[in-house]
Amino acid sequence: MKNRVISLCSLLLLSTLGSTLLAQRQENRLMNMADYEKRKREYIQKEAGLTQAEADKYFPLNNELTQKKFELHKERREKLKEIKENSDISDEEYRKLLENDVEIKVKEAALDKEYAPKFKKVLSPEKLFKAQQAERDFMQKEVNNFRQGSVRQGFGRGR
Repeated sequence: MKNRVISLCSLLLLSTLGSTLLAQRQENRLMNMADYEKRKREYIQKEAGLTQAEADKYFPLNNELTQKKFELHKERREKLKEIKENSDISDEEYRKLLENDVEIKVKEAALDKEYAPKFKKVLSPEKLFKAQQAERDFMQKEVNNFRQGSVRQGFGRGR
């Protein structure tokens, strides 16, 4: 009886600890994304020379466009996951995946075209160009930092 109570308490403790760790992990992930978005915004605002008023108009619009593009790629990510899980993929399925890639690019271009006039209303052409370039630069720096961190941890090339 005593062993059952100890086992039950241990199981309850492990379950609670596991839930707590999972919640902390999810919170850290959200905090990391918030930190990433904050750093990205600060970088773009500085590099493009945006005033606070311009930034307050530009970033919600940019985030909206980014979210729509993210949703476009969601279906592709799901299909790629299926392919990774299934090694018996037909040529027809690969053909459909390639066609889908082209469709996504076309839809992305359509979104860019749709949002271009909206961006022109909030920023001058020069600042818009600089903001878009700064976003690309920021993303490249983030990728490079990630890769360097992976190499330091022994996961990347060069080891």
